[in-house]
Amino acid sequence: MPDALLYAAPLEGMTTWLWRRVHQEVFGGAHRYFTPFLSPNANHSFQTRELDEVRHNQDMAVIPQLLTNSSEHFLWAARELWNMGYEEVNFNLGCPSGTVCGKGKGAGLLLRREQLQQLLDEVFAALPRGMRVSVKTRIGWETDDEWPDLLTLYNRYPISELIVHPRVRKDFYRGRARQGILEGTETAISVIYNGDLFTPQSVESCLRDYPQLRGVMVGRGLMANPALLRQCQGGPAASREELRRYHDALYEAYCRRCSGDLPAIYKMRELWNYLSGSFQDTAGFLKKVRKARNRSEYLGAVEELFACHQLNAQPLPPAGK
Repeated sequence: MPDALLYAAPLEGMTTWLWRRVHQEVFGGAHRYFTPFLSPNANHSFQTRELDEVRHNQDMAVIPQLLTNSSEHFLWAARELWNMGYEEVNFNLGCPSGTVCGKGKGAGLLLRREQLQQLLDEVFAALPRGMRVSVKTRIGWETDDEWPDLLTLYNRYPISELIVHPRVRKDFYRGRARQGILEGTETAISVIYNGDLFTPQSVESCLRDYPQLRGVMVGRGLMANPALLRQCQGGPAASREELRRYHDALYEAYCRRCSGDLPAIYKMRELWNYLSGSFQDTAGFLKKVRKARNRSEYLGAVEELFACHQLNAQPLPPAGK
């Protein structure tokens, strides 16, 4: 996989700027990180949380992701980000959340093809000169029969990259990703594949089976195995010491940013839903983490995990993730 691009997917609430900095420092491996989506609106201002996402990316390759159904809001955000030094933004057309889709955003725009076309027309007509737009998309709303027409629409525009998650909206993240859809994906746009890549072997197999791909984007697999992208480049698996350094740096970063013990513990619970896949027999540990109400209880459970549990040779996300 020497020439393939390896991207870290955005996961809402998890792959924040704090996580990105810790992950790069401990494991590296990502050619690009993508922010959780920013939601530009009629106020023409970013929320404090969103500003944090775009102001703390020095010495990192980070692409801001935008979630909107308005070309006006998209263009305002693109210009602001251009002025901050960003040369590319990513357009989210894949989020399956009911709240998001109900507002005609994310995957909800795939149902509104005329509105999507008008938005893309207006965006590409008025972008800052030199700014690139990539698109992260699902292959349809109801069935994968929608993909050929959707791809035809994308082919009309100078999209810099097309990041394809081969599920339709109604799938959410259930079932197998419809990887075979790539067989009929003919486009001059660079294609990045995203979906159900949990091991270096699955990444290698995907790139071998679909040589037209420019690279892959991994999300849940990287949360379970933070060394995954490094392994894809021939590097070693995560050691116990690295996982401990990764955990400690991230937990302390959350403690500094959160008010009180519980908010930081809640953030770590979300991470452990995935990272526990790096260890064996973690049901009891996860129960203790869910019950922890203060720093002492939480760190006691973590100390026991690192002292007593073996690493999994092949980390995988828990069932249902």
